[in-house]
Amino acid sequence: MMPSGADPAAVIPSMVDQMRRTDSSPHLSIIGEGSLPSVFAVTELATASIAAAGAAVSSLVSLTTGSRPAVTVDRRLASAWFSSSLRPVGWSVPPSWDPLAGDYQAADGWIRLHTNAPEHKRAALAALGVVPERERVAQAVARWQAAELEQAVIDAGGCAATMQTAQEWGSSEQGRAVAQELLIAWQETGRAARSWQPDATRPLQGVRVLDMTRVLAGPVATRLLAMLGANVLRIDPPWWDEPGLVPEVLWGKHTARLDLREPHTRQKVLELLTSADVLVHGYRPGALDGLGLGLGAEARRDAAPGLIEVSLDAYGWSGPWAGRRGFDSLVQMSTGIADAGMRLGDADRPTPLPVQALDHATGYLMAAAAIEALTERQRSGRVHSAQLSLARTAHLLTSIGPQPFGEPMRDLGKQDIAAEVERTSWGPARRLRSPLTIDGVDIHADVPARALGSDPASW
Repeated sequence: MMPSGADPAAVIPSMVDQMRRTDSSPHLSIIGEGSLPSVFAVTELATASIAAAGAAVSSLVSLTTGSRPAVTVDRRLASAWFSSSLRPVGWSVPPSWDPLAGDYQAADGWIRLHTNAPEHKRAALAALGVVPERERVAQAVARWQAAELEQAVIDAGGCAATMQTAQEWGSSEQGRAVAQELLIAWQETGRAARSWQPDATRPLQGVRVLDMTRVLAGPVATRLLAMLGANVLRIDPPWWDEPGLVPEVLWGKHTARLDLREPHTRQKVLELLTSADVLVHGYRPGALDGLGLGLGAEARRDAAPGLIEVSLDAYGWSGPWAGRRGFDSLVQMSTGIADAGMRLGDADRPTPLPVQALDHATGYLMAAAAIEALTERQRSGRVHSAQLSLARTAHLLTSIGPQPFGEPMRDLGKQDIAAEVERTSWGPARRLRSPLTIDGVDIHADVPARALGSDPASW
């Protein structure tokens, strides 16, 4: 029997309370049964983060109706959406992982290499001095001390993480810094006049969202904003692609390409920003400033005083790792999640969460932050921006403690899939029904998922 942490029945409302900016919440109902197999409360995290986004929508709608519509979350569907909402018809989504990505045994422990992006793959291979063959990589890793290899890969411009225990992470300088951060850190950045009247049925209709995010939390956030009616424009560099993820997260969005390294791009980005309500980005601290295009925080505020920014970082916004590149799977290794899964699950290798829950949960919290900021701007004219990180979401999850395995969820069936056919760029598909229901609100996406760069860089 695994050690038991907090009462599972109290986990969801406790999480929602920590995720909400205000104490005022609508009536919330949780339906469905079962849990994902994990030593942590992953299904509860999924349910709570979606509920927090739903509560933010309810508050926004109340500006128009005078009352907060009730919110319902299906924990089965919430868990499923944390894996994939897309059901292709007659075609398959490419694998999400590069063949070299994964966990390797070093001389003194485990390390994870993240090689999905070409530049990160080149960095790992350069640090190891090997050709891109998994057996050769494994042999080379085995000759390294894990921490030394982690640093060598990072110094080469790549991404890697040694597996630490929760105690090691918690006692580290970065772990202590993250524990002191807020789950959603707010900053008031200006004032603005009311820009639109929220519609009770499609609350974000008329809102423009500039999406400058990639894998995976940011795209999850902007997908929900699009499902609530927002006009979402995603910007990617000319060379970027995410073939295993784009069909999943581009639902409802327009997508264009701009090379932010080119000086002439500055004016185009500023034009988009001046017409946007929300900017969602995943650039590390100072990254936009470092491009040399005059796109730093002050320039963005000058160009668009009413702009709401929601930004994401991997390892937190303070401490020595604040600028470190990272992804969900790496943060799980660093923060003790993969170690706990291995030890408490009696496994012989790092055992991550059954889904990329840090990404998905943080994504829904980013969406909630954007909606709450829009509500405040509409109510008072005060403009706020928000910062979130994968590491801080991990801290929320691990602070609840290990959980006993709950009853498994029954398999998804036809009744869990929406009837509409989505004509994606790759072929027809269907989506799972939304895990979130808000009385009177129509939650759907008008635009099918499409290949990156399918649209012009304009509203």
